[in-house]
Amino acid sequence: MVYQSASRQVTVVNPQGLHARPAHAVVTLASRFRSDIELVRDGEIADAKSILAILTLAAAQGSQLTLRARGEDAGEALEALTDLFAGGFGENGE
Repeated sequence: MVYQSASRQVTVVNPQGLHARPAHAVVTLASRFRSDIELVRDGEIADAKSILAILTLAAAQGSQLTLRARGEDAGEALEALTDLFAGGFGENGE
């Protein structure tokens, strides 16, 4: 089995930052993939499949995060999560 390893930079664009609802959206999406997925902010690492871990990052609007994935579907996972962040979790109109 071939494992991929990839990373991407994303910016939290929604006005209220990475609070409970968008963190839940990240966990729900990340959990669809087999790969190990992490969010990194200022050296702090959070498991993208754990809502509590994501919330500890306290990522406000404008925060730069690194998405890292390792596994057979890492590329697909990062593509989907990058799109989720870019769309502001559907909150940009607030």
